[in-house]
Parts: sequence; structure tokens; C-alpha cells
Amino acid sequence: MTQSLTLDSISAHYGSTQVLENLSLAVGEGELVSLLGASGCGKTTTLRLVAGFLQPTSGTITLGGRDLTRLPPHQRDIGLVFQNYALFPHLSVADNVGFGLKQRGISGDAKTKRVGAMLDRVGLAHLADRLPAALSGGQKQRVALARALVIEPPLLMFDEPLSNLDAKLRIDMRVEIRQLQRANGTTSVYVTHDQEEAFSISDRVAIMHAGRIMQLDTPEILYQRPANAFVARFVGFENLIAMKVVERDGAKITAEMAGGIRLTLPLEQFGAIPDSFILACRADGLQVTDNAAMEGIPATLGLRTYLGRAYQYQAETPAGALIANGPLTRPLDAGVTAKLVPVPEQCTILAPEAV
Repeated sequence: MTQSLTLDSISAHYGSTQVLENLSLAVGEGELVSLLGASGCGKTTTLRLVAGFLQPTSGTITLGGRDLTRLPPHQRDIGLVFQNYALFPHLSVADNVGFGLKQRGISGDAKTKRVGAMLDRVGLAHLADRLPAALSGGQKQRVALARALVIEPPLLMFDEPLSNLDAKLRIDMRVEIRQLQRANGTTSVYVTHDQEEAFSISDRVAIMHAGRIMQLDTPEILYQRPANAFVARFVGFENLIAMKVVERDGAKITAEMAGGIRLTLPLEQFGAIPDSFILACRADGLQVTDNAAMEGIPATLGLRTYLGRAYQYQAETPAGALIANGPLTRPLDAGVTAKLVPVPEQCTILAPEAV
């Protein structure tokens, strides 16, 4: 894949505080990569560095082989879509969309034609003469998207663009953004704190923490095979259980955890398992049962919560506190002794050093 945007060993500080640490990222031509993480992880700082609103302490930023590192924002030719829309309140929809073209010396029929085509594409041609105050949140976001796309930038950047919309509209808009981005083939970087949003819209996702990329991969691989404990917890593997292999028997192994508890695990599901490992399980990956004959982790059940599709239990075990789900048909009470049975399809293996 041809690389369009490259960040090479970028570090950044706010005063004496280091915000990014030796961060490198390559985004392929036409690819949409999301930067995902909690507030303060460095994702918005990364966007601001690429846009030129901040300068890195060290490292280089290139776009299509052109060094952007020290260029001012207006010379970078990047399309930006902001959380707060950033529309000019005194300009009509058409004039807002055409503003970037006007700044680039495109006027007259050429400008009118490009603005009209873009408004058709985002479904707002009938609102061309309205002012932003007369638009809904979703319509304003479409105007902001059209304004960013109409200049045909080599890079489009989104800064939490859907945070101000209600849940239903967020889902609708992320589909529209993805469809438009694919139709235009625009290389894009998308900043969000919403995992579902990032996974649904992206070719690849960079999960960030403390100014570093913890893992960069496709949504499917991140969800199924996290590279370390931080990413595992981030994508929903709430339970991390330290184990050691005590027996290997063809297609399965027997492994032991704290308290001498042993489990049998299939190699077919997990592949090669090292002698020491972490069994990472989602709550769905530990099924609660009161069948004492089943192999599983002995547990004393605590708080039970209703999830609609299952009951979820806080449980105390020899491996520590774990979270597990049980069927709706047989709710169990706090204080009951039960077994937590691993479901291999909802579990993964981590190396001990990944914790």
C-alpha cells in the first residue's frame, strides 16, 4: 500500500509535560485510520500536530512525500471536520461549503459547480441558501463534511465529529462519512473516544495510551487478538488469569492457576500456548453454572446485574475477582457457590510480559 501520511518518531510536550513519546504512524493512500483512546491519551494532540496547530518537539510529518513538519496550517492543504462544526454563522450553506474553494482562488462557474455537486452528494442541495442557525445538528455536520471534501484534500481529518449528536444520528452519520470517504478515496485520520464508532468506520485503528500507540491493527484483530493487557481490557477482556501449563496432551493442555485450580484448554482454538500465559476472557467467556460436576473455576457469587441478554455476576475466586455472565433462565443469588466455565471463543491468550 502506498503510504500517504507518515509520522516518524514524533514527540510533543505541553510545557514540561510529555504528551507524545516517539510516536510513529503510517496511513496508506485512501485508508481511514482512527486514533482511539480516553481523554488525555494524545489522540487530539496527534491530530493538531498533523494539522499544524502544534509543533512537535522532535520527529517529522510527511504527506505524500512532502515534509509538513514546519509548515503553517494554511500551507498543508488538509481538510478538517471538527466536533463543533466551525461553520460561519453569517454565510449560507453554499457559501460555507465554497469558502475553501474561494480561498484557493476558485470562483465563478467552477466554484458553483463543485459546491452544487458536493451538496448533492451530502443530500443538502435543497438547503443551499439557509444559514447554519436554521439547520439541525446532523445537517450542520454534513455541511462541515462537504466543506472539507469539496477542496479535494490529500488528507481529511476528523476531530470527534459526532460527539454532539444523539445516538441514532451518530450511527447514521458514521455510515455516511464512511461511504463518502470511500467514494472519494480520501486518506483520512479519525479521532474518537468511542470504540464502536472507531471499529465500524475504520480500515485500521490505533489504540492510544499515555502518548503511545499500544496496538495498530484492523478492528477484527484488535477485538479478537489484543497484543497486550491494556488493549485486552480496552476491548472488553475484563478477566486476566495467570496460568502455567502442567500437561500437554495432543490437541489440548492442562493449565493451573492460583489455588491449584486446573483447566483444560483446546489448542485448536488458541494455537500454540507458552508454558506460562495469561488467559484473557470477556464476561461472556466465563459462563456461570451451579453444576458442581463441571470443570471450571470455583467461585462465590456476589452482585448480580441484569443485562437483558444475560445476568452478569461479580465473583470471588482463587484467581481474584472476576466478572462472568450466566443465562437468564437460572438466576443465582449472591453468596452461592458456582463454577465459572471458560468459553474458548470468547477468550484469548496473552504472554505474561504483555501484562
